[in-house]
Amino acid sequence: MATFITQGRYSREAIKGMIVKPEDRFEALSKHAARAGGRLIGYYLTFGEYDFLTIIEAPGETQMAAILLSAAGAGGVTDLRTTLALSAVEAKGAFAAAGDLAHSFRTPGGA
Repeated sequence: MATFITQGRYSREAIKGMIVKPEDRFEALSKHAARAGGRLIGYYLTFGEYDFLTIIEAPGETQMAAILLSAAGAGGVTDLRTTLALSAVEAKGAFAAAGDLAHSFRTPGGA
């Protein structure tokens, strides 16, 4: 499963609604991700440019896109920014693979 970190903002209407009727969004998002074969690892309310951050494991990019598109289409979230995250083991493998490739790569304008 791939790990995706998403930051986003709540719409004004969503914020107004949650102030009137506070709810735990972890449960709702967890069920939503599970319907696409994913698993919610973490959900955080954040300060700054974005209102929330989620960490979701999904079988692949298509399933994660479905999770994001359906959430955005409902209208409560906006400005979603998603990053694929690699574990330490996956990162080590990527660096090892890069080492195997590095000797054959020629930079633009290089010899």
